[in-house]
Amino acid sequence: MSSDFLSDPRPALSRRRFVQGLALGGVVAGAGLGRIPDAFAGAPASMAVPPVELRGTRLSLAIGRSAVNFTGRSRGAITVNGSLPAPILRLREGDTVDIRVANTLTDDVTSIHWHGILLPANMDGVPGLSFNGIAPGEAFQYRFQLRQSGTYWYHSHSLFQEQAGLYGALIVDPLAPPPYHYDREHVVLLSDWTDMDPAALHRRMKKMAMHDNTYQRTVGDFLRDARRDGLRDTLADRGMWGRMRMTPSDISDINAHTYTYLMNGTAPAGNWTGLFRSGEKVLLRFINGSAMTYFDVRIPGLKMTVVAADGQYIHPVSVDEFRIAVAETFDVIVEPSGQDAFTIFAQDMGRTGYACGTLAARPGLQAPIPAIDPRPLLTMSDMGHDMGDHGGHAGMEGGCGANMGMKGMEGGCGAAMMGHGGHGADDKAPKHKPSEAGNPLVDMQTSASEPKLDDPGIGLRDNGRSVLTYGAMHSLFTDPDGREPGREIELHLTGHMEKFAWNFDGIPFGGAEPIRLKYGERMRIVLVNDTMMTHPIHLHGVWSDLENAEGQFQLRKHTIDMPPGTRRSYRVRADALGRWAFHCHLLYHMEAGMMREVRIEA
Repeated sequence: MSSDFLSDPRPALSRRRFVQGLALGGVVAGAGLGRIPDAFAGAPASMAVPPVELRGTRLSLAIGRSAVNFTGRSRGAITVNGSLPAPILRLREGDTVDIRVANTLTDDVTSIHWHGILLPANMDGVPGLSFNGIAPGEAFQYRFQLRQSGTYWYHSHSLFQEQAGLYGALIVDPLAPPPYHYDREHVVLLSDWTDMDPAALHRRMKKMAMHDNTYQRTVGDFLRDARRDGLRDTLADRGMWGRMRMTPSDISDINAHTYTYLMNGTAPAGNWTGLFRSGEKVLLRFINGSAMTYFDVRIPGLKMTVVAADGQYIHPVSVDEFRIAVAETFDVIVEPSGQDAFTIFAQDMGRTGYACGTLAARPGLQAPIPAIDPRPLLTMSDMGHDMGDHGGHAGMEGGCGANMGMKGMEGGCGAAMMGHGGHGADDKAPKHKPSEAGNPLVDMQTSASEPKLDDPGIGLRDNGRSVLTYGAMHSLFTDPDGREPGREIELHLTGHMEKFAWNFDGIPFGGAEPIRLKYGERMRIVLVNDTMMTHPIHLHGVWSDLENAEGQFQLRKHTIDMPPGTRRSYRVRADALGRWAFHCHLLYHMEAGMMREVRIEA
């Protein structure tokens, strides 16, 4: 990365100021004032300037550096046409678009990947696979026809540029009217910002992966649990976590201790505002363009009707809240009435901070911001370790039982028990790959994996709100291919927490053979998450048709969320020749090795 980024990770800010950011934070001019286009010169300071929208079939984008200030200190960001987020691209289904992307950076190769868009492999924008990247001072002409519609996004696929600001919304208007009515719409692009040089942040994770996990259990928690569950079970619980060298509070690798969360490039104190008139139906296009952050989204006082997932229409589902994984998009319709302002509240999965904005009848309004929910704690069941009837901590569905499947535990609970019957020996037990055995890059294995399509997820169960699940979503169309898969590939999501090493089947990207598909075949990919982290998995070039627990088509997506302990399968039609990326969309996990190449060959 460029020296424009400063490496000091801890600006001298209070906790509250750091989480909420600055009211006028964003792209700044040399004098430190907000750069506001003339059309918005009269807008009040509390109303964020919306990203510029570009329409048409011939567009020009320039990638460069700009100063930003979200935390009280000016930092360098990688921007598109001088803005962060990048401009909203408004395209139309059926059109062939020409997008010229110029690299004005002085020292970095760059790229743009059109996330979820079907296009030729040489237009996909992944350096080393689909093209060589865009060198400093050069330009690349992207040209492709739009064969779909919906809410998507675009971002760099070069090192850590996505974290540094190179991401934006991509909306493809349909040729036919959508199967729902709305009166106006707003893009709601969520992201995470750090003042650190992203490369330095990655190095810190390799050296000290637990840096942001400050909410660990205390002596007071131990005494409370001992009173509730008994001393023996509490000691067994703490001993088990200790032998695994893990902590139940490790929900996300990086959180608000490092990040400021943004909504459309605006920190919470800036109060991004989307206007409405009472009684209107408002379409909100939610995009998670963050590098590492899962968000749980709700609008207190309003039901949300989810009508599309990853750009594809679904049967409408009415909910109070949804979790949006990194790289996913959800379209929801709300009908605000009865009050003049509603808060769009997006708290991070680890409950350390939030992004927020306002739906308002007029500029300058703000509704109350809800308190962050209590922090969740992982259980053995969350991690896919079915403890069965072996006794122990009640909240863990058992104690130190069979088939823990933990690697590198130096004896104790689990390592010597793998494959010894119990609940891990039934149909739920994954067949682990030989490449995982004795692997220094693998420190855990699940013993009882399930699809968990109806599980809202850690921190969302029984919270008094109706929460969206994969099981509740069904595509508005039947299986577009119709064939049964002719073969199956199973991949395990693996890693080592302390080493911050992430991979498939224990093999990092640099040492892995490509996955080869035959052009035109229909096949099934099965993913098993052996880790205690949640991973959003993205296969470029083709759709991922999620199956239900019975193996039937359910939901078309471009990104499949994989919580800990899950086994999920999806169908792929290999109808796009070329070399494609297949990876975890947590940026630092991908860079640490959780990526494969997929080759679709004639």
